[in-house]
Amino acid sequence: MRLPLQGGLPPVDTVTDAVVRIACDESGFSGTNLLDPATPVITHASVDLSVDEAVELIAALRSRFRFSPNEFKSGQFRRSPNAREALEWLLTALSGRARVHLVDKEYFLVTRIVDLLLAEPSYAAGTRLSEERRPAALAVYRAGRSAGPDWPVFLAAFVDLVRTKRRHRPDRPALERFFQARDALVRARLGAPAATVLDGLDRGRVWAFLTRLFADDRSIPPPLEPMLPALAETVLCWSGGQRQVLVVHDEQSALTAARLTRLRQVLADAAVWPPAGADAAASPLVGLVMVDSRDDPRVQVADLLAGMARRAPGILAGPLQPFVSPTSLHDPDR
Repeated sequence: MRLPLQGGLPPVDTVTDAVVRIACDESGFSGTNLLDPATPVITHASVDLSVDEAVELIAALRSRFRFSPNEFKSGQFRRSPNAREALEWLLTALSGRARVHLVDKEYFLVTRIVDLLLAEPSYAAGTRLSEERRPAALAVYRAGRSAGPDWPVFLAAFVDLVRTKRRHRPDRPALERFFQARDALVRARLGAPAATVLDGLDRGRVWAFLTRLFADDRSIPPPLEPMLPALAETVLCWSGGQRQVLVVHDEQSALTAARLTRLRQVLADAAVWPPAGADAAASPLVGLVMVDSRDDPRVQVADLLAGMARRAPGILAGPLQPFVSPTSLHDPDR
């Protein structure tokens, strides 16, 4: 017996042929446990295949490379003795029809510190809509990673500071631990750009943010949820400022109707939309429909791509590189 699917935001109007339909899945999602060394990155993959095209692609993979007839998952794909050859065939078949958004979880946390604690919180945080703050986040990320043991302590202190589960109000001791960790990191002589960013963190401002967060201010995106900016980037990538996008997604409880409604409005208000002649009230995100991956071959293909990309060594220099979104949250020099 299957439980009802969680999350999603069905479109309010009839979806026309002008709307691009994409199917998505992720790999490496670990909830709010963003510092798990076993899953340092998340990949969010999307394909614009029709159901028939996805069925044909999976059938061809099975006939060529002798995969089992069960639901196609990336784990099964990787364990195959023909995995490399099968991946090359898959990438050729998906050329121009797929994207992967890569999220380095540590870098994501740094963008959250910069976007939420040093600026007005917004659902645009962590996306290209706030890219003017990326240089500051990148400077902190690069300097921090070379600072030794003070770096993971600082990130863990931030996670503890903004974690709302099992709390009903901001925690003063957590605030002090965060600033103690910040001060220790600054003493590690990070260099001017990173130290300047960290010095800009103010107790009063951070406490005011926490007060809003714990009061359930819905204008603040969930601080420890990377799926929302990943989805936003996926939509913006496929839209190109010209098309609307309908998303079919494997079940993901983080993508609630309330959060998606706010994200849809932020994308509608963005300067990249609408194109000339389009409805100014429209959004590039038409809606998001949740499905069970067992029932949708398009999502199974997205799962294959996400799983293979997450585990691929040197993803930014290997055969998967053309599929990686240029606005992925990662250090371009790593």
